[in-house]
Amino acid sequence: MIAATQVLGGPKPREPMRRTRDTFTLQPLRAFRAVRRLLADKEDTAQVFEIMRALSGKAIPNGYRRLLSTPEGGRIAYERDELAERLSDAAWLEQFGPGTVGAAYRDFIAPRGLSAEGLAEESRKVREADVDAAHPLAWYARRMRDVHDVWHVLTGYGTDALGEVCVVAFSHAQTRSLGFAVIALAGARHLQKGAPDLPYGKAVREAWRNGRAAVWLPAVDYPALFALPLDEARRTLRIAPNTAYQAIPPRRRDRA
Repeated sequence: MIAATQVLGGPKPREPMRRTRDTFTLQPLRAFRAVRRLLADKEDTAQVFEIMRALSGKAIPNGYRRLLSTPEGGRIAYERDELAERLSDAAWLEQFGPGTVGAAYRDFIAPRGLSAEGLAEESRKVREADVDAAHPLAWYARRMRDVHDVWHVLTGYGTDALGEVCVVAFSHAQTRSLGFAVIALAGARHLQKGAPDLPYGKAVREAWRNGRAAVWLPAVDYPALFALPLDEARRTLRIAPNTAYQAIPPRRRDRA
């Protein structure tokens, strides 16, 4: 058991997953309301999880099934490593030297006050989320939640509004979750409306294409990946540079 379980107060008891008729059913009205709230306040992270809950459809069961079909996926699923616990373990993160994925992740979250456990807490605000359930699909959903900031590091997108939209577009290409598509489209439109002269749409489309071209990241062994140099990891995972995003001045990546 990794040290984070002691940091977080020991393993949390997990309840069985509550399956209802809405578990994998699309709920567009619920998603629409959450999108409006998110556009009003991009820091309201709980709305992202509300949208994903409403529009994930079959993305989670399909993703878990695909994970099991990959060479390492069966082992990863069998071990069921809880990434939020590992990524919240400061001692574990400190072992990674300069230039590695682990060091880049550490340097990404620290100045921004981010944490994997903080993201997990936001996801628990969603009703009927079953996020902590003792079930393989709930574990896979947690895994997809917990890699969000890791994907920021791997893709090179910041936490400004455009960077978040680009990571979401990249994530849609990787997962085929309708929730990611809706957030990316709504976010890109919102940004473009505020500054028609800037190529926000181009940056978001590039992020989606990069997601399509990359290795399927849900099946990556993340603890092993963290030990690799960041540049090597990007080459291995076939993650292309985000040139359209970088071409937009940093001060213009957030809508005023």
